[in-house]
Amino acid sequence: MQLRRREFIQLTAAATAVTAFGGLGISLEEAKAGAQLMQLRKGKESTSICCYCSVGCGLIVSTDEKTHKAINVEGDPDHPINQGALCAKGASIFQLAENDRRVTQPLYRAPGSDRWEPKSWDWMLTEIAKRVKATRDATFTKTNAKGQTVNRCEGIASVGSAAMDNEECWIYQAMLRSLGLTYIEHQARI
Repeated sequence: MQLRRREFIQLTAAATAVTAFGGLGISLEEAKAGAQLMQLRKGKESTSICCYCSVGCGLIVSTDEKTHKAINVEGDPDHPINQGALCAKGASIFQLAENDRRVTQPLYRAPGSDRWEPKSWDWMLTEIAKRVKATRDATFTKTNAKGQTVNRCEGIASVGSAAMDNEECWIYQAMLRSLGLTYIEHQARI
């Protein structure tokens, strides 16, 4: 019998594994029986896209049919980008929604305060709008030193997010430009 080097190594590895573990007396019968008795939760599978970076990896999200909560998230093996693989952030995406420590309401920390206070969405959005308007009014420049019309606001900057698709980025960019912002950046891996 002629054995090539690779075949010899494979045969040696298999014989070593059988010798090492074969005589330990480990039986998997109990584990098989336990797996048969365990009832799996029924879930509906849906495909989604990871929200962390601009790569756009595909996900399969299983949701409980009764509670409609996510019970499992894994990479989509049929997705052309990631083919089932996920990075560390993508693999932990399950914790984004199903996390008892997740912040579920707006929190505000007043200047000089050492604690966060829960506020309503109406209060928070109104406060943000007031502050954006005050900053824009205080830092808006109509003309430059040469007298040319520039209509820009240099007191506010924006850093975009990879969780936005192209259409959302276009709308967001249009809103920022309408305010006169010139410092606009996008970073996919914040």
